[in-house]
Amino acid sequence: MTASCFDAPPGRAGTASYKWDKYPAGTLPFWVADMDFASPPAVIAALKARAAHGVYGYTRIPESLTQAICAHLAGRYRWQVDPEWLVFLPGIGPGLNLACRAFTADDEAVMTVTPVYPPILGAPARQGRRLQAVPAVLENGRWRLPLEALEAAVTPQTRLFIFCHPHNPLGRAWERDELKAVTDLCHRHDLVLCSDEIHADLVLDAVPHVPAVVADPALVERSITFMAPSKTFNLPGLQIGFAVIPGAELRRRFRAVADTAMDLDLAGCFAVVGAEAAYREGGEWLAELLDYLRGNRDLVERFVAASLPGATMTHVEATYLAWLDVRGLGLADPARACLEAGVALSDGGSFDGPGYLRFNFACPRSTLQEGLERLQTAFG
Repeated sequence: MTASCFDAPPGRAGTASYKWDKYPAGTLPFWVADMDFASPPAVIAALKARAAHGVYGYTRIPESLTQAICAHLAGRYRWQVDPEWLVFLPGIGPGLNLACRAFTADDEAVMTVTPVYPPILGAPARQGRRLQAVPAVLENGRWRLPLEALEAAVTPQTRLFIFCHPHNPLGRAWERDELKAVTDLCHRHDLVLCSDEIHADLVLDAVPHVPAVVADPALVERSITFMAPSKTFNLPGLQIGFAVIPGAELRRRFRAVADTAMDLDLAGCFAVVGAEAAYREGGEWLAELLDYLRGNRDLVERFVAASLPGATMTHVEATYLAWLDVRGLGLADPARACLEAGVALSDGGSFDGPGYLRFNFACPRSTLQEGLERLQTAFG
């Protein structure tokens, strides 16, 4: 493969794309977190072969998929996962809601660090739980966990900590000492740790991703980890993810709630085939993707520093999402100003970060350059 597969992907406008078809024609979308790149060739070939079969009936989760996932986790993170720990889901959003219902009771509280992915913010209220939002701290140009504030915020009603790792939208790849501080907090206060690690494979810096339960093996009885091939291999439309739940009692509670809403043992036939092909054969493509994303990230960082006075961004260690601080621009509605200049970004307010914008740079470099120039117009 060459960079051309990232420089010239298929066009998406007019394909019922949630990302490209939401806004008026001609708008460049840098908002929702999917990539504009074609998925790995092995995935495309596997889906074509499955489509050729012609019968698309109910599909169980095959052992070959669980084996592929376990091999991926072992090879990439040295995490030895028992296949019985896996609970498959149609996506991480439903999983977050199920976790809130399974591990908390009415009027109990769910803690998280903000700003954060909107479905994390919304899940507690949807399940009749209270949200305890604790703001991250910006220190010397780098976001850090608000450990003292987290400790102070815990109450007897706090039962669940939803932890975004790596963090969306802050772009932090949390390190072992930070993870240990989080897990210590959970042990001290008898909290279940729900670690959303959907961006785990997308670390751009030389800081390896360490799953929270690997950083602290004592966490096995109080942890649930969400992962999926969707961000890594650009498969969100296939709608498949999974939870890793080592503790038998936690797994029983989660499945008991989930079984009231969905059949966890069935998945879309294309989701199963695509996910397995990605985990088995997508490694080379992923390595090239990460190199391309690093180049895009560096371009965004240089452009913001040199050409967007009044705007700043912190270094993106992981994900393909830049978090722009535009409070210094004096704009009443920064996201609206961007749209008027023909570029769509995510409004930071939906992440509990008013005055910020989230910028998805997982696109061809030519599109990225044009989008940055439109941002300059919007902020000029």
